Amino acid sequence: MNLFKIIVAAIFLIIAIIAAVSYWIYDSLNSQFAHNKANTTIVIEKGSSPAQIVSKLSAEGVLNGAFATRFYLRTFGDADKLQAGEYQFKSPISPIEVLKELEKGEAATLRLTIPEGFTRFDIAKRIAANFPQQPPVDEAQVLALMNDTSLIRDISPSATNLEGYMYPSTYNIPKGSTPADIIRITVEQFRKFWKPEWTERSRAIGRTPNEIVTIASLIETETGVESERPIVAGIINNRLAKGIPLGIDQTNVYIAKMRGKWDGTIHKSDLEIDSPYNTRTKIGLPPGPISSVTESSIRAALNPEPNNYLFYVRNVDLNDGSHWFYASAAEFEKGKAKYQQWLESERREKRATEGDLR
Repeated sequence: MNLFKIIVAAIFLIIAIIAAVSYWIYDSLNSQFAHNKANTTIVIEKGSSPAQIVSKLSAEGVLNGAFATRFYLRTFGDADKLQAGEYQFKSPISPIEVLKELEKGEAATLRLTIPEGFTRFDIAKRIAANFPQQPPVDEAQVLALMNDTSLIRDISPSATNLEGYMYPSTYNIPKGSTPADIIRITVEQFRKFWKPEWTERSRAIGRTPNEIVTIASLIETETGVESERPIVAGIINNRLAKGIPLGIDQTNVYIAKMRGKWDGTIHKSDLEIDSPYNTRTKIGLPPGPISSVTESSIRAALNPEPNNYLFYVRNVDLNDGSHWFYASAAEFEKGKAKYQQWLESERREKRATEGDLR
């Protein structure tokens, strides 16, 4: 009887071990892992064995869980499907997703990521840096290509450049693509999102499509909280109706980028400069968009929330990117003072941290 119990206990132990190992392997293969090589091309040489491929991607920091990946390939996967070539792996990514990319064979593409709120200057810089041409093409030449508005003339005949019309997303760009090809791909993505009824909606609320995209770009740079975007759109409308400058500092950042003067800090001279884009001193909308825009911001611009707010400031209590909204200047000044106190506290903490690291 004791022997029977020992056998049963041993069987249960073996089952528990198998279950634990199976769960660990499953979790290792499917867990997302962040890495810093998303914009780096990694070459898998022809003739590389599965073990060599796994070792290389582990050394590059792209693949987490090398043991589990090798085990999967030996037992369940089809190692013969892994293809040589040039790859860019998104971040975060799981080992299973890495294997799927290797099976698809993305040797003919390079990855380009345009974050939400990127300007044409940011996009031009990224294209010039990551898609070398022969002869070489610099940032200024890429920017010049963005002055051709023929791709959007039917949607926005008043646009003077492609700012706001290059959709923020991650693209797999065919190798050998020219800057003009890349720009066209990003604009075509915008066109997929722009709906014909939006043109009609623009007219119905007394705006041109270019004005809607301009308002959407202001919203995009002001809040990343989707639920707040219609509120911010309402505030923009309120200020325009009352003839109050919009006072959106990101337009001053945009001016600095246009002048090639942006160093990461808004200076007093940036706030005082005489420019139609300076929403601190000029009444009305800037002449055009100031960043790439998402569908969410376009919808907010087309459907602003009616409200009586004129001001907003960052909500430092939640500190999650959301804002407080105010109808009166007096209440706004209180919120602004609280924000400035918080900001100074953050600066002191940063200085103290930097001092400790020296």
